[in-house]
Amino acid sequence: MNNTTTFDVVIVEDEPHLASLHRDFIEQNFHLHVVGIAATLEQAYALIRLHQPRLILLDNYLPDGQGVDLIDDPLLKTFDCSVIFITAASDMRTCSHAMRSGAFDYIIKPVSFHRLQASLERFMQMVQTLRNVKVVDQSSLDRLFNLPASEAPPTPSTKGIESNTLERVQRVFTANPDTSWSVEQVVEEVGISKTTGRRYLEYCVEIGFIGVEMLYGNIGHPRRLYRKVSDD
Repeated sequence: MNNTTTFDVVIVEDEPHLASLHRDFIEQNFHLHVVGIAATLEQAYALIRLHQPRLILLDNYLPDGQGVDLIDDPLLKTFDCSVIFITAASDMRTCSHAMRSGAFDYIIKPVSFHRLQASLERFMQMVQTLRNVKVVDQSSLDRLFNLPASEAPPTPSTKGIESNTLERVQRVFTANPDTSWSVEQVVEEVGISKTTGRRYLEYCVEIGFIGVEMLYGNIGHPRRLYRKVSDD
């Protein structure tokens, strides 16, 4: 595949910070361009009609409906588009519905960026195969459709991770192992920007140093909190 080829992506996610993390991650690591972020189904339909993206990252729980309703819509059958569900919906009924409706992959929140990277790599491999291969044999088909998404890189990517800053972030949790921290609290404690803080926190989640807790209140979106993983 020509390295200059870039594919359009629409992200459908009502948590702005998570949508921003996904956008930054895929644009930094793949030949993918996020043409729009939708926080509702209505916004998603408008972006999809306008851009006809090659890939949609789709949450299920949205303010005005569910993502599975979108994947069933005939609109997505009018052009070449794949869907990766990234959602907290972990019930088998929703997962089965999504896969039967043609979802390329299904990732359960909180997102492991190893897992997302593996899914996107598999998507790019599929696109390359569809573009370049005219006749396939069985082994090619097996690689195209059955490559396990769990085949993630053995170690997390350290791109953009600096050891001194990482140590300062980790020290916050080591000194307070029983405390759950928001990204705002961590960046204030360490003295870094929110964008940088999110990158380091997600890296720490990837390597298993901290875990993610979702705090659901009565008003607004759930908060993403981080807590030191027990050494036991």
